[in-house]
Amino acid sequence: MNAIDRLIEKIKETNNPTVMGLDPRYDIIPEVVINKYENTLEGISKAILEYNKELIDNVYNIIPAIKPQLAFYEMFGIEGMKAFKETCKYAHEKRMIVIADAKRGDIGSTAKGYSNAYLGHTIIGEEKISAFNYVDFITVNPYLGVDSIKPFVEDCIKYEKGIFVLVKTSNPSSGELQDLKLENGQTVYEHVASLVEEWGKDLRGKYGYSSVSAVVGATYPEQLKELRNKAVHTFFLIPGYGAQGGKAKDIALGFDEQGIGGIVNASRSLMCAYKSELWKDKFKEEEYAKATRAEAIRMRDELNNAIK
Repeated sequence: MNAIDRLIEKIKETNNPTVMGLDPRYDIIPEVVINKYENTLEGISKAILEYNKELIDNVYNIIPAIKPQLAFYEMFGIEGMKAFKETCKYAHEKRMIVIADAKRGDIGSTAKGYSNAYLGHTIIGEEKISAFNYVDFITVNPYLGVDSIKPFVEDCIKYEKGIFVLVKTSNPSSGELQDLKLENGQTVYEHVASLVEEWGKDLRGKYGYSSVSAVVGATYPEQLKELRNKAVHTFFLIPGYGAQGGKAKDIALGFDEQGIGGIVNASRSLMCAYKSELWKDKFKEEEYAKATRAEAIRMRDELNNAIK
């Protein structure tokens, strides 16, 4: 089964179009976890892994996927990357889909190296070894053209994996480049979306969507709606919900008439639920994972009501 079909079926199984971003900054990890370990790269990385595992334990049966952002693991060096790998492995064992948010973008052998690491295999002598074989998808940057995408697409076909290509991102300054008009009247993001449709034509699954998918932010609802109508075979990873201001009614514009076509990322709103106004008086700090589960259920119901 190709990657996008696995993701869609997991969304259907959990009745929840949500992916939990795991962006474990030091300042958001509860003291009850931090205080168990030394303030070293190794100690903090162990705290991150414990924190991630506890969150996963509390949501794996109601959230279909996780999305660890590589920057928050790389900043702790080798020990942080160990925590990343163990987090992916743990989620995989819980039958969750794993999206590595790496935003890789380079060409030739460098792009192939990135793809080998996260989607395929590294050849050592006569052996094929997978560095991060628990990853199902990786995010990629398309602004070097098809040369930066082709190695990933080839491995998507070969290993039944997927990619999410940056198309219209949720950050405030995205329009400085992505909204520029081309000579044919299209914006840059519209053109990139059309390329994604073309790049993914050989990876369409039984639901009509391709494992070559797109990142389209919830903070620009009109563009989200526009792209849903034009990029009919492209599944959307939708950031911007919650802390960035994206609303459920806006996010619903990214879904098709069958209520599929996207998965909504929430990072801080789930990871830091125990600090939020809604949950901080209902859960103690040591119950941080229970607060995350409560917020995940609230978010699921809000999204489903808006999509329906």
